[in-house]
Formats: sequence, structure tokens, C-alpha cells
Amino acid sequence: MNDVFKALADPTRRMILDLLKDKDLSAGDIANHFSMTKPSISNHLSILKKAELVLAEKQGQFIIYSLNTTLFQDVIKWMLELRGET
Repeated sequence: MNDVFKALADPTRRMILDLLKDKDLSAGDIANHFSMTKPSISNHLSILKKAELVLAEKQGQFIIYSLNTTLFQDVIKWMLELRGET
């Protein structure tokens, strides 16, 4: 769970997650929304993958990224348990 919170601490990674809530995107599509290098975006995506917040699936010559909604459900459940709401 530490990797999750570390990944969520960065505003760029939160913006990437926000983009992915609408639709799955390739790394290039994601990079088009930022004024930073593609290697920087790739690093952010690697951190999100390591934290299991995003899933990556190879489609042809592209890797398509999507939200791992199962992990988000687990995090929400854990937070509600902390508050004694489950």
C-alpha cells in the first residue's frame, strides 16, 4: 500500500489517472497532455504500474494504459475500515 500512496503523492501522476478515468490511452496519447519529455511520462507510468494503479496491455506496437479499478476499490475499502464504516 505504500507504493500506492507514494504514487498518488505526485500531481502529474494524479493527472495521468484523471485522464485514464475517461478512457484507456497509449503512452503517446498521455504525453500529449503534458509539456514534459516522453521519458519523464514513461517514468511516471512505471511508478503507477509498480503501485498497480494502472494496467498496461500491449496492442500491436503500442502499450495501452488503463485504471486498475480493483485496486482503487481495495484502497477505498481500507479507508472506510479505518473510519469504522464497514
